[in-house]
Amino acid sequence: MRALRLYGPALPRSRVLLLHGLRAGQRGKAFARYNPSVTRPSVPAYKRVLLKLSGEALMGSQTYGIDPAVASQIAKDVAEIQGMGIETAIVIGGGNIFRGVAASAKGMDRATADYMGMLATVINALALQDALEQAGVVTRVVTAIEMRAVAEPFIRRRAIRHLEKGRVVVFGAGTGNPYF
Repeated sequence: MRALRLYGPALPRSRVLLLHGLRAGQRGKAFARYNPSVTRPSVPAYKRVLLKLSGEALMGSQTYGIDPAVASQIAKDVAEIQGMGIETAIVIGGGNIFRGVAASAKGMDRATADYMGMLATVINALALQDALEQAGVVTRVVTAIEMRAVAEPFIRRRAIRHLEKGRVVVFGAGTGNPYF
């Protein structure tokens, strides 16, 4: 994970780093812009990062679904960030499973299609949680749509508290609102 520019004396510690999810093979190109040099000071430049992963990032070389090897590699990278003492939150997409906009364009009710897309993000969040926990990283999945059997409901203060306790927080179900 050296390629992430999490260190640097001129960068404020309170800033949130946002990376966009990429398919396998594109990763190195995008990460290079965040760290032109490989030297690191001893203090992280960021206290907390937000990693945005597209659902397609979990597909690897497949055309659909989740590649466990890719999920494991992402988990190892996140574990390395956690090991530096950086609070880590992840927003995950669902395009590898379902695209609500595409379904609504083919005649499905837009709100129903959007809700199905939100559920796809929860599936990805659970897959990523499993990979992270297998890598030894304590993880919580929080969702905008209440489904207590598999994830916690999103409560801002609770999510921040999880981060402060050193847990990775994975956000699923977007905002919980269709058309957004």
